[in-house]
Amino acid sequence: MASIIKRGKTWQYTVSRMIDGKSNPIRKGGFRSKKEASIAAAEVEADLQKGISPQSKLEPFTAYFREWLNVYKIKNSPITFTRYLNTYNTLLEEFGEKPIQNITKREYQAFLNKYALTHAKDTTKKLNTHIRACVREAIDEGIIRNDFTRAAVLTGENPTKRPEEKHLEYEESKRLMEAIYGRLERSLGYYLLLLALTSGMRFGELVGLTRKDFNFVNNTVNIEKTWDYKHDEGFGKTKNDQSVRVIDIDHETMTTFKNLFKTTPTNYLGLVFFSTQSSRRVLTNESVNKLLKNTLKELNIDPISIHGLRHTHASILLYRRVSIYYVSERLGHKDIDTTHKYYSHVIKELREEDAKSTIGTFAKMKSVINV
Repeated sequence: MASIIKRGKTWQYTVSRMIDGKSNPIRKGGFRSKKEASIAAAEVEADLQKGISPQSKLEPFTAYFREWLNVYKIKNSPITFTRYLNTYNTLLEEFGEKPIQNITKREYQAFLNKYALTHAKDTTKKLNTHIRACVREAIDEGIIRNDFTRAAVLTGENPTKRPEEKHLEYEESKRLMEAIYGRLERSLGYYLLLLALTSGMRFGELVGLTRKDFNFVNNTVNIEKTWDYKHDEGFGKTKNDQSVRVIDIDHETMTTFKNLFKTTPTNYLGLVFFSTQSSRRVLTNESVNKLLKNTLKELNIDPISIHGLRHTHASILLYRRVSIYYVSERLGHKDIDTTHKYYSHVIKELREEDAKSTIGTFAKMKSVINV
């Protein structure tokens, strides 16, 4: 029978246990009430009866997260792996060497609330997703019993427009494209802007393109790798298996790049957007964003980021009634649900138009019958 005692403002349980004929009790404190301590003690006793030995060695949460990261996430793309490392650094700053066994739901929620004060809700959600995956693994390994991330309340700043909604309208896109064609001779950055708009590629995919990826016979571009533009670690894998794809590109864009390749020398890597001025060896995200911002400013168009051109590309196709399945495939999304999630605002607007069209269709049928 476990003993429950009060220590200060919290409660502690002690469960009797014998190892090799010697007393080796299990103790744990920090419970808010006697009832909580009793329930936890009963779970430990039940495990002991089944021959399951509770985790007795306390393990720092940050150390466990880092080991989990190196085992399960090491094959992720460098950019994705870096995001997990950012989560690790956030945990290190907040929890230090605190054992994972001693973290409570209340403490974890307070940590999320604090983080959300200076971060967007989507960022807080991503942080929680990383941590929860690790915690579930700790539960499977028997290191902890309870999921302190379960039912966590996610808050944070909500931008006036979600990132996927920050795109150009069709007429704005036409004006931008016209401006880009008129400035191609100014810098290589305008070629990147053109391809971003007409292909919907991710920035890492764009700067990872080589001349061999362009097929001028079929007017297609092959996407099978990326470039680590943040850490200069060279070529890397695509975001997921579905991101390896061949996409059709319009004749005008392909002709523009065909002429570019004819009139400019290649480089030892064969990169299309190679830059001798950049330490990353390719055009940087910062420089291209600046170029796009200044161009849109001159056109009196609200600025968006280079990633916003990807959203612009997808939104234009959807508004033009291109199949969402094709759009998903073209963007290299993991599955159709991802496309639905990111472009639900477009789909909702189209659904409203479809509803009006449906009503109008049958209303016209009735009027014809009456005639």
